[in-house]
Amino acid sequence: MSQLHANCVQIGAHAILIRGASGSGKSGLSLRLIKAGGFLVSDDRTDLAARDGRLIATAPAPIAGLCEVRGIGVVRGLPVKPEGDVRVLIDLETSARDIERMPEPDSEEICGIAIPRWTLCASDLAIEAKIGVALALATGEMTLEP
Repeated sequence: MSQLHANCVQIGAHAILIRGASGSGKSGLSLRLIKAGGFLVSDDRTDLAARDGRLIATAPAPIAGLCEVRGIGVVRGLPVKPEGDVRVLIDLETSARDIERMPEPDSEEICGIAIPRWTLCASDLAIEAKIGVALALATGEMTLEP
């Protein structure tokens, strides 16, 4: 088992990890994805374990079901799932200048499982759509041209 300083949101049948520095927009992005139909798995810290060749995310017990909403406080009552089948890791940057236009595909091994990793800008107006594309690439619904 491993723990990451990351949020996890379930989108459809699969989940994404959102990693970034404190204040980078992890929880704000999670809220937008939840508003669009996703489910909170974990906020701020995520427990990860390999199960049957898949990377499974859960929330540490003390923070399960909770989400920090900057400027409001810690809330309970968002749509939640107890676990998520992680398919993508999104690293957040705060400046669009730090994002490569045409990056090489990358992955990160977590608990012995390679997870596709993409770096996106938290303030990008199309970030939710880009996350959808990254998830579709990871699940084979889309392909990346060479």
